[in-house]
Amino acid sequence: MSDLKVIETYKSYLQNYSLEQLRYITDEGVWSIGQMYDHLILVAHEYLDNVETCSAAEEEQKLGKTEFGEHLYKIGGFPPIKFKLPDELNTPPSNSDSKENLMSRLDQVMQRLRQWESEVDSINPNYKVKHVGFGWLNAREWYDLVSMHFSHHLRQKCELEQKLVF
Repeated sequence: MSDLKVIETYKSYLQNYSLEQLRYITDEGVWSIGQMYDHLILVAHEYLDNVETCSAAEEEQKLGKTEFGEHLYKIGGFPPIKFKLPDELNTPPSNSDSKENLMSRLDQVMQRLRQWESEVDSINPNYKVKHVGFGWLNAREWYDLVSMHFSHHLRQKCELEQKLVF
């Protein structure tokens, strides 16, 4: 699924939730749908910031991806497993955004993707930024990671929706 198409999918689903459904937490340690949206948006901006860092780099990086990073890009997305982040990286996302604010923030992600879409392939592929789990990624790989991450969370969205009352 293309970067913009997967975000459009999230936007269309977002319109169907009430504020109560968006903020509903099923169990301790489980995010609400709104928290999942907040997480996706924050991470997308982080990945796009790394695209920007690659574009401004002046020194080539010869190191590459980790074994898992190689696998991730070979299969074109995250495997259907749940990831547990280390506690220091696992601060619960915000659960206070309105639907309108989340929609606006998704639009901002889409705008940034569009801005980089035509430029990303002209950035030297040896200008890289290190990802803690996947190794050294170039601008194209960071850019692609945005839609891979959104697509990965579609499963979580479905699980959270199953516990909602519509």
